[in-house]
Amino acid sequence: MNFDTIIIGGGMAGLSCALRCLEAGLKTAVIASGQSALHFSSGSIDVLAKTPSGKPVINPMDSLETFSKEYPSHPYAALGKETVERAINWYKTTLSAIGVPLTSQKDGLNHYRLTPLGTMKSTWLSQPFVHQFPMDLEKNKTQKMVLITIDGFRDFQPKLAQDNLKQITQLSDLEITTASISLSAFNDIQRNHCELRSIDISRLLSKRANRQELAYALQQHANPGDLVVLPSIFGNGTGLSYLREIEQLTKLTLCEVPTMPPSLLGIRLEESMKHAFIELGGTMLNGDHVVQGEFSYVDKSDPEHSHYRLNRLFTKNHGDFPLQAKQFVLATGSFFSQGLKANVDSMIEPIFGLDIAQSDKRTDWYSHDFFSTQSHPFLSMGIKTTANFQAIKSGHVIDNLYCAGAILSGYNPILEGSGSGVAISSGFHAAESIIEQLQCSDSLQNNNTKAEVAL
Repeated sequence: MNFDTIIIGGGMAGLSCALRCLEAGLKTAVIASGQSALHFSSGSIDVLAKTPSGKPVINPMDSLETFSKEYPSHPYAALGKETVERAINWYKTTLSAIGVPLTSQKDGLNHYRLTPLGTMKSTWLSQPFVHQFPMDLEKNKTQKMVLITIDGFRDFQPKLAQDNLKQITQLSDLEITTASISLSAFNDIQRNHCELRSIDISRLLSKRANRQELAYALQQHANPGDLVVLPSIFGNGTGLSYLREIEQLTKLTLCEVPTMPPSLLGIRLEESMKHAFIELGGTMLNGDHVVQGEFSYVDKSDPEHSHYRLNRLFTKNHGDFPLQAKQFVLATGSFFSQGLKANVDSMIEPIFGLDIAQSDKRTDWYSHDFFSTQSHPFLSMGIKTTANFQAIKSGHVIDNLYCAGAILSGYNPILEGSGSGVAISSGFHAAESIIEQLQCSDSLQNNNTKAEVAL
């Protein structure tokens, strides 16, 4: 099978790149081995919440130029402020068009979202039913919060969240209550309802009668004007419409919080992007993974300009039938997604054996104090790339293999709150680079054809 672009990885970076390539009319395939890290995510888009030194960032976009000068090895420094802004704005527009509108604060500041533990986490874009608390919590206008769960649901504990919220001094005037709601639908299932996860409850709430029962129960514990906090238990495809329906029935203000995995807020993003990719004509190879690539070596007289070229891929499911493309993107994630692996004395990129930016000594990978305020160094390690995010193998550039997302080195997405921002921006950048190259190649080929005809 032949494509213009093949993207390895079906997470935020890979799908962002894939959607942008399809927009430009490129024949595009995505190879996704399984569930991406989005199944474990909050469903909000973090651009930059802290610097690597731990300093809070209030306005990410305005901070990018200064941030890039201070941390020149960070992916944002290579991407540049203009590319990051274009990428995030493009993503916001794209997701809105496919049914998941994302909003930010009008003043360009980060906002706080509520976590299932009852803490506040800084982010940039959030989904419609994620309440946006101001960064200055003393300006919070909510007077009463009602934390509600489904009876027996283990992945959201309102009492725990309530206790933690009461520790936030800026919210000392906020009245916080909790409640647990039971559904009669539990009587019709064979499993113990205490074993149900968020995705199981979402199936129950796909029935209108169960949603109406939930709406009536919510009205018994809250009044209009209260902020009613619910675990994310509404399906990824129809969840937003169900929430709007319940809000209309109750006249209550609803707030979704992500739960323990699976996180339906994160799955909502992934499934929406995958559905749009397929609808636009993309080829999705789910449940498959690349086992090796076939390279050619372009030997130039100047060794510095000699490079590799990736010609085709072999995957587990396709056996001896290779996948070919003009350009490739590697977006397989970090250690969590097995885009990187570690052994006794070194780290490896398991598909192509790419060069890794890592410390020589394993003892330099981590802090001796496990709970140190400074993050463990290995979290910032990843593959070596050019300034244009092209992969490097044995010291030579692979000129048609771009890299995007958590596999990149030079940043710590967890500490910085920059994971989604880097994933979207680097995926978008890879797509833009590929589009430009292929358009130039096509233009050159057309000019040569015209010249041959003229002769």
